[in-house]
Amino acid sequence: MTVIAEYGQWFVLLACLFGFFMAWGVGANDVANAMGTSVGSRALTVKQAIFVAMIFEFAGAYLAGGEVTGTIRKGIVDANVMVGSPELLIYGMMSSLLAAGIWLVIASMMGWPVSTTHSIVGAIVGFAAVGIGVEYVHWGKVTSIVMSWVVSPVLAGTLAFFIFRSVHKLILNTDDPFGNAKRYVPVYMFLTAFMITMVTFTKGLKHVGIGLSFGESVLISVAVSFAVMLLGIALLKRVKIDEEADRHFRFASVEKVFAILMIFTACAMAFAHGSNDVANAVGPLAAIINVVANQGNILAESAMPAWVLLLGGGGIVLGLATYGYKVMGTIGRKITELTPSRGFAAELAAATTVVLASGTGLPISTTHTLVGAVLGVGMARGISALNLRVVGTIFASWIVTLPAGAFLAIIFFFMFKGIFG
Repeated sequence: MTVIAEYGQWFVLLACLFGFFMAWGVGANDVANAMGTSVGSRALTVKQAIFVAMIFEFAGAYLAGGEVTGTIRKGIVDANVMVGSPELLIYGMMSSLLAAGIWLVIASMMGWPVSTTHSIVGAIVGFAAVGIGVEYVHWGKVTSIVMSWVVSPVLAGTLAFFIFRSVHKLILNTDDPFGNAKRYVPVYMFLTAFMITMVTFTKGLKHVGIGLSFGESVLISVAVSFAVMLLGIALLKRVKIDEEADRHFRFASVEKVFAILMIFTACAMAFAHGSNDVANAVGPLAAIINVVANQGNILAESAMPAWVLLLGGGGIVLGLATYGYKVMGTIGRKITELTPSRGFAAELAAATTVVLASGTGLPISTTHTLVGAVLGVGMARGISALNLRVVGTIFASWIVTLPAGAFLAIIFFFMFKGIFG
């Protein structure tokens, strides 16, 4: 206890710095994944993608980021074992943030789309297993998280495959693709808006103090989705058929319609990502703040301060704006050739998977989900449409991430223990 009384303010200050650094890494690596499909399909420029992400990542982090944060903060390590020495939890969470942040910087410099969830979960498991004891890690919870890393890309890939097949059937393989695109794209807009709004109202707004019943959530979500659909219809009226472009590529005018739709799915993907992945940066930070604020008492339930979510959202936005372009290139251009119609299918599938996971409190990997969705779209066109060498490099970087996060966290844990202990 005396360690916390003596160094409490330093712990909070360092935790805020490391948490912001980790959030910057999330922005540089993971948000670039979320926006990569929009940029790769040329539906948005890099500057437009950053602008969309700034608004919707922040909104997702602040409005719907509470559920997953609880899992990262309390679900992986048995905190009860540290009741007698709460400073160990502080050293561990600080080392986890610093370790994951450093690994994300390395990966972003290499252009690897690694998982920030992998990074932080690996780091927490590493410090807990070596610094406290293997038996105090909640291996059941870790197993469910690891399983979600397999399930999420498969689910997103399957969804993306069927969404893109529906686009083929309803629009591309018809006698009037342009007319059918204008007819069916507003329906896709409605579905996108409904999915995001519904999860926000049913799961995300509790910590902001807004509690709606399921029926109220459905009614408001339908109203919001209808308004989004009307906005989409108004924007689509401006898109005219370009016969000259269609002579070079049959679906040139159709892809212009999908480019409008991709603005909506990019917003959805950014919101979904912010809601799930802000937890990676602020979950450990919230744990440190609560232990210091309660003079070393580790509470079973503790409030998530609103300013912590603001700090995480701000770091994510800065990371994307300053260094996100490298990973964007990998996701958007190197796995498979993306057009707006293909990018839309990948983004909608990934956003749906991430938002549902966020609503249930499961910290899945956005990277895995989006790569799975892009692979699903590529598979819909045949395996030859995929760049298997790039896919192999991405998979290898995923495998390295867990042990890298754990190894760095163990080093920093003993370093902090030596400095303050």
